[in-house]
Amino acid sequence: MKPIIYQLLPRTFTNYNETRKHNGTLQENGCGTLNAITPKALRAIRDLGATHVWYTGVIRHATAQYNTPAIVKGKAGSPYAITDYYDINPDLCEDKRRRMQEFTELVERTHNNNLKVIIDFVPNHVAREYHSTCKPKGVEDLGANDNPQWAFSPLNNFYYMGAPFQPQFDVQDYHEDPARATGNDCFTACPSKEDWYETIKLNYGVFYQGGGEKQFDPIPDTWHKMLHILLFWASKGVDGFRCDMAEMVPVEFWQWAIEHVKKQYPALQFIAEVYNPTLYRDYLAAGFDYLYDKVGMYDYLRGVTSKNWPAEGITGQWQAVDDIRDRMLYFLENHDEQRIASGFFCGRGMCAEPAMIVAATLGTNPVMVYAGQELGEKGMDAEGFSGMDGKTTIFDYWGVKSLQAWANHGKFDGASLTEEQQILRQFYRQLLRIARTEKAITDGELYDLEYAQGDGFNKHEHYAYIRKYKQHTLLVVLNFDDHLTEIQVRIPQEAFAHLQQPEYSMVEATDLLTNTAYTFPLSAHTPICLTLPAWKGVILKIKS
Repeated sequence: MKPIIYQLLPRTFTNYNETRKHNGTLQENGCGTLNAITPKALRAIRDLGATHVWYTGVIRHATAQYNTPAIVKGKAGSPYAITDYYDINPDLCEDKRRRMQEFTELVERTHNNNLKVIIDFVPNHVAREYHSTCKPKGVEDLGANDNPQWAFSPLNNFYYMGAPFQPQFDVQDYHEDPARATGNDCFTACPSKEDWYETIKLNYGVFYQGGGEKQFDPIPDTWHKMLHILLFWASKGVDGFRCDMAEMVPVEFWQWAIEHVKKQYPALQFIAEVYNPTLYRDYLAAGFDYLYDKVGMYDYLRGVTSKNWPAEGITGQWQAVDDIRDRMLYFLENHDEQRIASGFFCGRGMCAEPAMIVAATLGTNPVMVYAGQELGEKGMDAEGFSGMDGKTTIFDYWGVKSLQAWANHGKFDGASLTEEQQILRQFYRQLLRIARTEKAITDGELYDLEYAQGDGFNKHEHYAYIRKYKQHTLLVVLNFDDHLTEIQVRIPQEAFAHLQQPEYSMVEATDLLTNTAYTFPLSAHTPICLTLPAWKGVILKIKS
């Protein structure tokens, strides 16, 4: 099965409050809940084509209501500043006393609607005020047995700076002495506003200030604690972990931990956020199932869409990781990146259609969609801590207009969507269904046609490839130009031989995106002539 992941932030996904006050409180701006992710909502996500739902920000993290505001980013706080690995964010629960039950009920609802559950595992850092009140009996809290007089020891869970916490900005009502290292490998008592100042770095036995020496024998205490946390959530029925900043945690830990987890839960999947391509194969060898393809395919597709980079360069991106391509997760949006329809990306969701076709159909590897992407969400609100940056805030309480229009107060019927939003969502629905069901995509091989093109094909604006599985043949042709364009696609003799594809003087084909019928010659001697509108593509299924 080709995984198709739908990422959503429950805080915004089911928030129907339309107040949207700048820097507003939970009471003013509202907050989505786990219970509001109903079977109807899940059926709509499944109908879009998803196989997995990534619930972002469900584990308890720092908020201005429960923690010292000076070390919380925004009123709602970052989902990646965890305050209790064994608890659920109370903001997301209708009955705070039943918050773990509400989460497990959501897991059950998700499974009942034929979707798998992914949650975040945040292994590199925790909130400065981390303290678990929900840890199981017999579990020691992080840092409980640390010796803060030691700058480093594999027995400690944190790194200690030997001086009071004195960031380069005013911090009222918060004291930390000695300061602990900040989450982004900032080994100073004086982090800046640009650092992850609200977090503290976890110690996996790497002596960073001692040249990166690794002290893994005996196994560091943090390893045991984090393995227990992984097993705790696996026991709640989750199907996978998206591991935040996995490359900032030593690969040796991952190999040890994933092996232990998969002994008990062999089907459980691990997705790593790794941005250094030189580390990709090490982390896959350690047991990760999939890795983000951010600095490769994401960056390049964004460049083609919004910066006039040549489309032919897409070839170099998949070739760079060809040996592991089926394990690279493609996406065009997530909570860290700017929205496609924002003024910082390309201003309109429809302009990324050809890039999204590449992401969904180029390989057998997973593809991810961020909630609202399929509606052309612009992310151009100045919510509070998150300014007008082209992103949907993860730090503030906010109602997202496009999601509210689609959800229609829990009906999830899209009745309030604009015509353009409806058209865009139908495109995503059709594309993801194709990606999930067509054998040429889920099980087939790729033949890149870019090298074989000549006159009538602009390699700067056009891209073409074949996906083939047994008798299933798909021809994908994409127009990244902002004009209606006539394109001549050549299929070389080598492609017919390699794919064992017969030649025909004329074949019938159907564009799976629009159900439009085509006839054209399928021969190495005659180019296929197509006319494509601006920012569009076709997925032509050739009748055998």
